[in-house]
Amino acid sequence: MKKGQTYCGRVVEMDFPNKGIVEVETTVADESKSQTVTETAVVKNAVKGQTVRFVVNKKRGGKVEGRLLTVEQKAEHENGKACVYGGVCGGCLYQGFAYEEQLALKEEQVLKLLGKYMKEAVYDGIKGSPKELEYRNKMEFTFGDEYKDGPLSLGLHKRGSFYDILSVEDCRINDGDFRMILSFTKDYFTKIKTPYFHRMQHTGVLRHLLVRKAAKTGEILIALVTSTEQTLELEAWKEGLRALKLQGTIAGILHILNDSLADVVQCDRQDILYGQDYFMEELLGLRFRVSAFSFFQTNSLGAEVLYETVRGYLKKEEQGGVVFDLYSGTGTIAQLLAPAARKVIGVEIVADAVAAARENAALNGLQNCEFIAGDVLKVLDEIEEKPDYIILDPPRDGVHPKALRKIINYDVQHLVYISCKPTSLARDLEMLTGCGYIPQRYCMVDMFPQTGHVETVTCLHRVNS
Repeated sequence: MKKGQTYCGRVVEMDFPNKGIVEVETTVADESKSQTVTETAVVKNAVKGQTVRFVVNKKRGGKVEGRLLTVEQKAEHENGKACVYGGVCGGCLYQGFAYEEQLALKEEQVLKLLGKYMKEAVYDGIKGSPKELEYRNKMEFTFGDEYKDGPLSLGLHKRGSFYDILSVEDCRINDGDFRMILSFTKDYFTKIKTPYFHRMQHTGVLRHLLVRKAAKTGEILIALVTSTEQTLELEAWKEGLRALKLQGTIAGILHILNDSLADVVQCDRQDILYGQDYFMEELLGLRFRVSAFSFFQTNSLGAEVLYETVRGYLKKEEQGGVVFDLYSGTGTIAQLLAPAARKVIGVEIVADAVAAARENAALNGLQNCEFIAGDVLKVLDEIEEKPDYIILDPPRDGVHPKALRKIINYDVQHLVYISCKPTSLARDLEMLTGCGYIPQRYCMVDMFPQTGHVETVTCLHRVNS
């Protein structure tokens, strides 16, 4: 295969999370004869079983990478309703596949990735999400245009594009109320001709729309993020939102001002236009106060499956000790474990999340939870207490190697690692297993139906110090 040329082939397997391994038959000719050979290329977003057309954009060291152009033939199990934004948005890799097949595809990839570390572990399978569609409880939409100088759009970045914004009123993993709020907001600001914020020129007003909703209480929090370039009159927008026939109930409407040059959702100042600046959610019998920027799992019902799994992995271990919940977010896991522990210490680098964790622990009447704001790498040097077991729920990049070394040096007998990116887990397992931690049990929990992502929960046991 040659760089710049187009080929067609069948996807025979996948590497996590979205790399299709495509087999292509090509003809090689020399002076005396020609022969057909089978070559392979890695093509992102090509799914096992599909026949795809792609262009080779990189060839180095005998490895070929291609860019997907079209799906020429669907996979055998690809018989469901495909996403209307398929191939443009890039988020829902598996929409169109039966849900059981989605789980099987994810399971196969993760087992292949982690297999060498799990030879002695009991595999507890992959657990599906209670909801396959409309499960997301948080969306960050961006204002922009779908093409240069086009009309106002509000939605998600097109795949591979920093500029073009795709309006996603029909996105099926979003809650139905989100779709109504998005459509109304886009139409409202189109009508009054409010300019969006240009990420290169740093001019304009409209930046983001943040929407969050609790699965159990139905409470909704809406936040409009704008620059300060122009003073906006938002009374009509607020009242229009309140008049929508939503399934849930609006708990608060916020106006957040952000003049950062970076294309990120952040707050320089916050004004409450209606209600309050938080909503309430319930997980496994506990109540949680969630603000606009608090970390909270994006699939509430799936989170219950995930946290129940974590709790079950520790159920048989020694209870009543000190638990470290590292990368604790808003302290959800810490609070779920608190009734069975003497003390739980959560460490989280986001100060707002720590504040929320403290509020939630008080709300749930838990007196044995302590939450510390700071980098795990530094905070571990400051905590005087020693843990009896440790929960790790790091960000996508995994645990910093120096922090992981400090965690290993605590020499606890049991450790539970929750990973939202199995490739990072595989890297960290290299050090953990090399230092005497052997996986005992593991499973996957599908928190992100229709996409290529999946959570992995691993319980490790110390076999030597």
